[in-house]
Amino acid sequence: MKVTDSVLSSFRAYSDDEKAFMMQKYLRNQFSFLGLPSPKRVEIAKPFLKSFTYQTYSELSADIRFLWEQPEREFQYLAMDLMTQNIKKLEEKSIELLEHIIVTKSWWDTVDLIASKLVGGYFTKYPNQIENITQRWMQSGNIWLQRSCVLYQLKYKKMTDLKKLESFIEELKDSKEFFIRKAIGWILREYSKSDPIYVFNYVGKTELSTLSKNEALKYITKHK
Repeated sequence: MKVTDSVLSSFRAYSDDEKAFMMQKYLRNQFSFLGLPSPKRVEIAKPFLKSFTYQTYSELSADIRFLWEQPEREFQYLAMDLMTQNIKKLEEKSIELLEHIIVTKSWWDTVDLIASKLVGGYFTKYPNQIENITQRWMQSGNIWLQRSCVLYQLKYKKMTDLKKLESFIEELKDSKEFFIRKAIGWILREYSKSDPIYVFNYVGKTELSTLSKNEALKYITKHK
C-alpha cells in the first residue's frame, strides 16, 4: 500500500488551529502545522504505518518525497517515521534522498532524527560512502549538512570513529552558528556516556565555544 489521499485527509480531520498556532510559533513560524500533538499524530499514523508495505526502494522514495512536499509539518514527521520503519530497504543511492530531506524544509526538528537515525543507519550499511559524502557535506557551507556530519554517529557509542569526529569538530569549532556549536557539544556529551575520560581530556585540550564545552561536560560534571 502506498500513501494516498486518505492519509492526508485523516491527519487534516484532526487539525486544531489553536495548537497549530503554538506549534508554528515554537518553530519560529517557519512551517505550517495542522496542530497535532505528537501522541495524537502517532495514534493516527499507527494503522497507516502498519499497512504501508514496499516491494522496491523506488516506491518508498516516491512516498517520502510526496509527504515531504506537503505544506504541513506533520507530514514530514510521518515521512521520517515511514523511512525509519523501512530503513533496511535503503540502497546505496538513497543518500540522494537523505540529502534532499536534510536541505529541504530544514530545521533541527527534522535534521536531528535524519542525521542520527537515517544517515547513521545508512553509513553503517554503506561505510564506503562515509568519506566522500561527509567531505562534500562539510565543504558545502550548508549548516544542516555539516550538523549531520557531526551527529550521524550520535547512537554509535563505542563504535564511534573518533578520528573522523575530531576532524569534523576541528573544521567547525570556530563556527558562529548556534546549531553547529550545539551539535558539537551534543555529540561529545552523548559519547561521554561511553568514555567520559576521553571527552573530559578532549574538551580540556581543544578550543571550543563555551556552548560546546558546557554541553559536552554536562553529564560528567553532573556525576562528579
